[in-house]
Amino acid sequence: MAMKKIELVVLVNRKGRKTGLAEKLEAHEKGLLHRAFSVFLFNDKNEMLLQQRAATKYHFAGLWSNACCSHPRVSEKILSAAKRRLKEELNLRASIKLKSTITYKFFDTESGLTEHEFDYIFIGKYDGKIDFNNDEVAAVKWISISQLKKEIKLNPEIFTPWFKEIFMKVNSFQ
Repeated sequence: MAMKKIELVVLVNRKGRKTGLAEKLEAHEKGLLHRAFSVFLFNDKNEMLLQQRAATKYHFAGLWSNACCSHPRVSEKILSAAKRRLKEELNLRASIKLKSTITYKFFDTESGLTEHEFDYIFIGKYDGKIDFNNDEVAAVKWISISQLKKEIKLNPEIFTPWFKEIFMKVNSFQ
């Protein structure tokens, strides 16, 4: 029987400075503040790429969110982690740059887990093919900012809470 690999996240203080490590599930069970990143991609039509999280995700499954989000590994640079996860989730490479940071805390009633993250927000451009990983992503779509605003207003429950929070805070992505 293969042993399950333990995934660690980097715990941080409110300024984003490392304070320790925790097992990923434990950090989400206890709502511990840890490093994360969110990537927002735009095409030449100025549309944003959204991904629908796979139904197998351990929290906030099936909801629509930004192109990619995850956690850096213990000794991994944030930018390298973001590029790694773009490749793993969406099978693409894009030039991305750090736009901002945000701290948030959201409880998922379905799973009983909490996202409490010091999140690095990256933006980038991409216009190629998207051959996403079905274990990570259920669907993808490009959407105009005006249409996205309408959808969030009409159906806020179909989006991840961190996506809506970041979208409201960093409305001038470009």
